[in-house]
Amino acid sequence: MNLTQLFDLSFQGRREDSALEFQGRVYNFGDVDSRSNRMAQALARRGIGKNDRLCVYLANCLELIDLYLACVKLGAMFVPVNILYREREIVHILTDAEPKAVVATGEMPGGVPVWNPGELAAEAAGMPAFRPESVVDGDDPAAIVYTSGTTGASKGAVLTHNNFAANALNLITCWRISERDRFLLALPLFHVHALGNGLHAWLIAGCRMRLLERFEHQKAAGEFLDFRPSLFFGVPAMYVRMLEWPEETAREIGRAARLMVSGSAPLPAQVLEEFRAKYGVTILERYGMTETFMNISNPYEGERRAGTVGLPLPGVSARIVDGELQVKGPNVFAGYWRREEATRAAFADGWFRTGDVAERSEDGYYTLKGRKSDLIISGGFNIYPREIEELLLEQPGVAEAAVIGVPDRVRGESPVAYIVASGAFDAVQLEAVCREKLASFKAPRAFIRVDSLPRTALGKVQKHLLPRGKENAE
Repeated sequence: MNLTQLFDLSFQGRREDSALEFQGRVYNFGDVDSRSNRMAQALARRGIGKNDRLCVYLANCLELIDLYLACVKLGAMFVPVNILYREREIVHILTDAEPKAVVATGEMPGGVPVWNPGELAAEAAGMPAFRPESVVDGDDPAAIVYTSGTTGASKGAVLTHNNFAANALNLITCWRISERDRFLLALPLFHVHALGNGLHAWLIAGCRMRLLERFEHQKAAGEFLDFRPSLFFGVPAMYVRMLEWPEETAREIGRAARLMVSGSAPLPAQVLEEFRAKYGVTILERYGMTETFMNISNPYEGERRAGTVGLPLPGVSARIVDGELQVKGPNVFAGYWRREEATRAAFADGWFRTGDVAERSEDGYYTLKGRKSDLIISGGFNIYPREIEELLLEQPGVAEAAVIGVPDRVRGESPVAYIVASGAFDAVQLEAVCREKLASFKAPRAFIRVDSLPRTALGKVQKHLLPRGKENAE
């Protein structure tokens, strides 16, 4: 069974039911189905077919949903690109994925044809609303989602129809998501948290969803009070911001909420406790990755244990080998796009090596202790220091560079750079370069000058020996 056939539980079975709210307009499931059929016809007319790649560089909007569903129906591979990425990062993805085109509102680097979403939507509006003919199986790829690697170069995780389906069905079952829910989605659809969890749970369960272009904490309280969602998916930074809202607002939001889920970065136990006290809602923390979707979750019924990510989901096996958490199951991706060596290295006897250090309690709850690699998770986004370090080493006056994550109450972690200078050292200029060349969340919040970097006998930088507590030195 492919995803379209699962979505028909709503496209056919709930065709007249309200499905989607966006910017004041409401669409039923029949509308969502017809819009994506027309978009699929338009894409086919432009030469998109089975196994072709289509990159999409858009903020949350109706056209992004249309494009994803159109790719699913055609058997094409949807390739979302983080809208915070800049030329350096975009060119790598476009070069690696080799898409037929990229859908974006402005000019794009890399020499790939650029299709304007407005023009594409206008063309689709004139197309017939019946589905294109395409034979798609569960093991066929549905998307390639890029995730940074320890080398600093992004790798494309190939996610199949079965991967998406297994994940969504687990969440719908274990979190009791149903057509009665009112789902507020403010996460970016270029991320698997929103795309893999949110979009698929909504379409299969058949609930009513309000989509926001982004989470703006000054405006989000009004969205909560107006829509009164029973279901909300967020990252820790969102819940930290929500703790700033007035007590009366928090109580009103909490009365409507059935389930609030946190993921994409560790949720501090203190935040969970403060949120429970203020909202009357115990946040459910879970653990997933781009390559695996959801692996482990605190239970809907039972103890949501602060500081842990819970228990393995149905069909997902987990083990700890030399401190590292490894998983296997129908949620685990098919491999990295055109990177056989990286794919082989990512598995051990059929188990996916997550790179996360974990502990398991006697009663089965898993607690994450950190990364085996140097991964920094800031506001739910993955940052690999090597990428920033390589850019810094290209700059005049920088002889050596090391980047680490330091605690940040709102974002979880923020990157800080340690610099061995070979000449003039200008922290302001380095920050400007980082913000120009990289996504804003990757720019170090401080640049600290040191005489040398601590290294092992083999020359490897020992980042744990870098001087702490000097984040504001430059």
